[in-house]
Amino acid sequence: YIWESAAGGTFTITPDTVNPPLGRGTEIRLFLKEDQQEYLEEKKIKEIVKKHSEFISYPIQLVVTKEVDVEVEDEEEAKEEEDDAEKSKIEEVEDEDEEKNKKKTKKVKEKKQENEELNKTKPIWTRNPQDITAEEYGSFYKSLSNDWEEHLAVKHFAIEGQLEFKAILFVPKRAPFDLFETKKKRNNIKLYVRRVFIMDDCEDLIPEYLNFVKGIVDSEDLPLNISRETLQQNKILKVIRKNIVRKCMELFSEIAEDKDNFTKFYEAFGKNIKLGIHEDSQNRSKLAEFLRFFTTKSLEELTSLKDYITRMPEIQKSIYYLTGESLTSIKNSPFLEVLKKKGFEVLLLVDPIDEYAISQLKEFEGKKLVSVSKEGLELEETEEEKNEREQEAKEYEDLCKATKEALGDKVEKVVVSNRIIDSPCVLVTGQFGWSSNMERIMKAQALRDSSMSSYMASKKTLELNPQNAIIKELRKKVAEDKADKSVRDLTYLLFETALLVSGFALEEPTGFAKRIHRMIALGLDVDDEGEASATKMEEDNDMPPLEGGGASALEEID
Repeated sequence: YIWESAAGGTFTITPDTVNPPLGRGTEIRLFLKEDQQEYLEEKKIKEIVKKHSEFISYPIQLVVTKEVDVEVEDEEEAKEEEDDAEKSKIEEVEDEDEEKNKKKTKKVKEKKQENEELNKTKPIWTRNPQDITAEEYGSFYKSLSNDWEEHLAVKHFAIEGQLEFKAILFVPKRAPFDLFETKKKRNNIKLYVRRVFIMDDCEDLIPEYLNFVKGIVDSEDLPLNISRETLQQNKILKVIRKNIVRKCMELFSEIAEDKDNFTKFYEAFGKNIKLGIHEDSQNRSKLAEFLRFFTTKSLEELTSLKDYITRMPEIQKSIYYLTGESLTSIKNSPFLEVLKKKGFEVLLLVDPIDEYAISQLKEFEGKKLVSVSKEGLELEETEEEKNEREQEAKEYEDLCKATKEALGDKVEKVVVSNRIIDSPCVLVTGQFGWSSNMERIMKAQALRDSSMSSYMASKKTLELNPQNAIIKELRKKVAEDKADKSVRDLTYLLFETALLVSGFALEEPTGFAKRIHRMIALGLDVDDEGEASATKMEEDNDMPPLEGGGASALEEID
């Protein structure tokens, strides 16, 4: 029979009286429109077969035309030689027989048609994982991903029950340079239905943070002629996704067993894990196990949260962390002083994405995560220490008020600190706003919404260290004379240095630089501004007289 259709929704079936009998099977003839001639090209046909039918179990052959070299007798050259021999009339009897036997040949290109099998790659996911060698997985990974390197890890599994599908997932050794490129395709999982390729950019198949995982999923339950629209509403896909994510977690756990392999994995895909903590609330606690950070006790090697908890002293109730731009800038931060003294370890988070991840990860294994640079830091204290702090707060109440008056709106409040031991003061942010590091990150966003920073940027609290000699001296000065101008100048200088050590940017760097230069000039006993400064001194009659220049002159800084 002949089945005929012009793809207009109708077809005809007629008995075949024209063609020679087939015996068995089907012969399909496609008639292409004039503007679709590219589908007759050998390259295009091979491309389509490779994409959609590479793993079909029966062979697909294409008649290809190949040029082969064939040796033929060179008649022209033989004729020329005969003519030359006649002209020279030299006869060499011995060589005659040999020359007759030696026929001159040349190579010519001849076109030859032959059948070429296009789908030689066998679907290894249908085989038992125990029967597949590491080399076979390696070559399959390379053909799937076009990577020149071997994969780091592989997970081959089959799900049976209400839903049936087989899958192979690979984790590469290194991250591609365009891993977080917004315009690239969302993932690298290819979806097959009964070994026929359906699509390779199905967003519902795997979450975006796992876009580095490469592999295939072959479902037995999805219909072959499925469209994108029906695929998006398909419940089977949600179940497949859930299983793939679960298997990815198992795969990461297997990688974590080998320290060297996990170091490679974390270097390449640590950001993806942190992105997962930010986005995937269901698997947050599992993903948190794979996080690695530097700490105050481990500056050379990354530490897991589990290891951190095993090293915690008995009295420590929370996990402490500090965020910053680099390890160098925060490892000696004033925020760490009291915690180091108590022997508490602090996580040092220096990756910009850490800020986002840690804001979602409120706790780990029942231990709260607490930022040491935000207000409300409650440290485990004895009754004696508490009473001592309350006493200090009362003693320094006047200084706190005077400092707040001098700084005005630059700080929300000034309090006595419980977190610093050596530094004179430090700036902390509100518990629920941005930290100084987050403020820096948000300011660096090219397309940021400036209105957001107005309500998310935290109010700063200046914390004073009552044990510091500078603060003690300032308290004395305030007690003697609240209107002392040198107190205001020194307060400004302390505030600006606190901004820098706490991770903030200076609003007026030139003003700060001038104050520092003034200090240097006074320290060196240099009249750096000459006559101009003399005139200024005359104008500032309200300034207290400088006693004996030198050290006390350092207090008088504008």
